[in-house]
Amino acid sequence: MQPSTEFLTTTLKESGMRMTPQRASICKVLAESDEHPTAAMIYDELRPQFDSLSLATVYNTLDALVKVGVVNSLGKAGDGSVHYDADTEPHVNLACISCNKIVDIPSEHVHHLDEEISATSGYKLLGARVLYYGLCPECQNE
Repeated sequence: MQPSTEFLTTTLKESGMRMTPQRASICKVLAESDEHPTAAMIYDELRPQFDSLSLATVYNTLDALVKVGVVNSLGKAGDGSVHYDADTEPHVNLACISCNKIVDIPSEHVHHLDEEISATSGYKLLGARVLYYGLCPECQNE
């Protein structure tokens, strides 16, 4: 489940970051996106609204959200870019190595694995990444 924009902005404030309209908009894009955006995708979407927005601001905001555990960094999906996922609930990500689309697949098994890992390790888990690579149905048909 995607977190709300308010949850992401509040978390950033509580972590010590000053809330700017640019950072709030980055949080909004993450909260409303199911596309697992890259920093460049977020920058391109917001740049027309904010002349002063820099790619560094996008990266710094994403890094802060990842560090506090409310956004996952999925790594590269075959396109050389790091993708981000604001849904930190246990699920599986599937990445197409042809079109680079990433989709979420809910899985009870991932939830049980989280419980097992937390119970046996003593860690307070902030999130998890389960990322499978392959070819999506559309790319298989091409």
